[in-house]
Amino acid sequence: MTRTLEYGAVPAGKTAPRPLSRPDRSFYASAKAFGRFGIRSFTPRTMPEPHSHGHIEFNWLSAGEMDYRFDGGATTIGAGRLVAFWAGIPHQTVALRGAEAARQLNIYLPMDAFLEMPQLGRLTDTLMGGGVVELAAGCAGLDMLERWHADYRSGNAVRTDLVRAEIGTMFRRAAIVGWETLLPPWLDTAGSRGKSALPVRHVVRMVRHIVENITEPLAAEDIAAVVGLHPNYAADLFAKVMNISLQKFVVRMRLIRARSLLFDGSLSVANVAFQAGFGSQTQFYEHFRKAYGVTPGDMRRDVQR
Repeated sequence: MTRTLEYGAVPAGKTAPRPLSRPDRSFYASAKAFGRFGIRSFTPRTMPEPHSHGHIEFNWLSAGEMDYRFDGGATTIGAGRLVAFWAGIPHQTVALRGAEAARQLNIYLPMDAFLEMPQLGRLTDTLMGGGVVELAAGCAGLDMLERWHADYRSGNAVRTDLVRAEIGTMFRRAAIVGWETLLPPWLDTAGSRGKSALPVRHVVRMVRHIVENITEPLAAEDIAAVVGLHPNYAADLFAKVMNISLQKFVVRMRLIRARSLLFDGSLSVANVAFQAGFGSQTQFYEHFRKAYGVTPGDMRRDVQR
């Protein structure tokens, strides 16, 4: 007997509630470089043209297979395989076979949230370098994917946060047990897989430097020095690839770090600001309120209720 994907189905005649609006909605809607967390279940279809967006994207197909193109590279994704890639690389579904009655489940993890996840090592480099990976079966199965979709569609913010935490755990497991590389990252290839290869090589190194040194002062000159480029050229290159300025990206990553520390609950707000790399509490409050629409203290209280 073949099992079909249910993806958190609701009783006939009823519609699942849409996830509730949250303070970080505007935060993730403010730039093309980042997108809000989301999970979709839909009928697979080809795409008329390549597109890109600010997520680490997961694809799961219940039956058949689909052919993908990634800015000069191509691969086939089969049924029952959880595949992940950086959606900032132009990608396109170009063909489907045996998927007429299939369902596809996509998970969209904001790229900055992915970069904040610790202890991923080579997996971070692989995905940010344009690689496409298939996670081992033991990392996430059908039952977990169905539960994640149901939690997301519940409209309950706490359940959604649990899903994001479990995705982080899944990635950490993958970093330990390994994964199958369907398309290698540009960082591992001598030639160019696509027109974006060389800029991405530089930008990935800058991103990695920012993430690893987020608590330190990060001047544009120091970031550019990591890749041996003039600061103005490095900043222009970063903005072209990431669709966000270098300065805003640094602030963004500090806010993500601060939000994570607030949820931990063990640090004072003043120490959160320091640990996230902000030069002063005033600067921290200004950026935080502008991004999330609430103060750090208010967000912590909302989460702890």
